[in-house]
Amino acid sequence: MSVAGTVRDLRSGGEPLAARILEVRNLKKYFPVKTSLFGKGTEFVRAVDGINFHIDYGEILGLVGESGCGKSTTGRTVLRLLDPTEGEIIFEGQNIAHFSKRQLRTVYKNMQLVFQDPFASLNPRKKIGNAIDEVLAVHGMKDKEQRRERIRELLDMVGLNGEEDKYPHEFSGGQRQRVVIARALAVNPRLIICDEPVSALDVSIQAQIINLLINLKNRLGLSYLFISHDLRLVKYISDRVAVMYLGKIVELAPAEELFRNPAHPYSMALLSVVTVLGSEKNKKKIILEGEVPSPVSPPSGCRFRTRCRYATKQCSETEPEVKCIGDGHFVSCHLY
Repeated sequence: MSVAGTVRDLRSGGEPLAARILEVRNLKKYFPVKTSLFGKGTEFVRAVDGINFHIDYGEILGLVGESGCGKSTTGRTVLRLLDPTEGEIIFEGQNIAHFSKRQLRTVYKNMQLVFQDPFASLNPRKKIGNAIDEVLAVHGMKDKEQRRERIRELLDMVGLNGEEDKYPHEFSGGQRQRVVIARALAVNPRLIICDEPVSALDVSIQAQIINLLINLKNRLGLSYLFISHDLRLVKYISDRVAVMYLGKIVELAPAEELFRNPAHPYSMALLSVVTVLGSEKNKKKIILEGEVPSPVSPPSGCRFRTRCRYATKQCSETEPEVKCIGDGHFVSCHLY
C-alpha cells in the first residue's frame, strides 16, 4: 500500500517529503476537429474532460478503461507532451500546466515516461549506451567517464549488465523495454508515467517487467502512474485504481477495495469479464450493450447512461457528482 507521509527522499540525504508528488485538478484536453469540407466549422474531441486525482510519494496509481477513454491522453498531458486545454497539474508543489519548454526541462529531471512500444522510442542507429549517454549529457553530466559509469550502473539495475554496445534490434522486446526503463531512470526521476508499458510483450515477459518496475519503485522510492487496459496487471501493481470512461474518471478506490466491491456500473462490467487472482469464481458476466458514444458529442448528464442498465431520467438530466462511499472510495453515479 501507499507509504505517503513516511517516504524519504533517497537522493538528498533522507529528508522527509510532502505527501503528494502529483495533484491533477479539473484537467481537460480537447482536440479541434473540422466539421465541414471547407473547414468553416469546428468542434472538439473531449478526450479528457475535467478529471481530478492525486499520487502520493511512493505510490502506484493505476488508470484503466477501454480504448479511446482518454487514459493515454491523460498521461501525455500530465507530462506536458500535450498542452492542457484547462486545469492544473501540480507537480511537487508547482503548477506546471503552463510552463514554457525551458521551464519543463527542470520538470523532466523528476518526471519521465515509459512508452508502449520500446522499439519505436529507440533510435535504431544508436547503440543503447549512446542513447542513455545522450540523456545524461543533455541534463548536465559533462564528465564522460562519469557518464560511462552511470550507464553501466543503470543497465545493471535493469538486468542488462555489459550490453551497452548493442543496437536495439539485437534485443528482444522485453530487453528493449528494460533499456527504455534504464533511460528513464538516467536523470533520477521521482515520478514515472507508464503508458501501456507491457501490452506489446508476451505474458511471461510482462510479469518480468512488472516485477522489475516494483523492485525499482521499492529500491529508489519511485511513484508511478500506471496506464493499462489489463486489469490483472493493474490489480497486481497498483495501490489505488482510477476507472476512466469517455474522458471522465467514474470511480477511484484502493485496488483491493475496487476489485472486491466495484461501485460504478461501468466498473462492475469491466471486472465481470476478467479473471484476476483472488476474484470470485463463476461470477456472472455483464455484457455492455451499444457502442461507446462519440467524444465529440458525449451524452448529457452521465456519460455512461446510454449503456447502463440502471439509467434513469435523472441520469440524462444531471451529471453525477463525485461522492465518497467509503475509506478512499469515490464514485460518480446517481445510485449513491
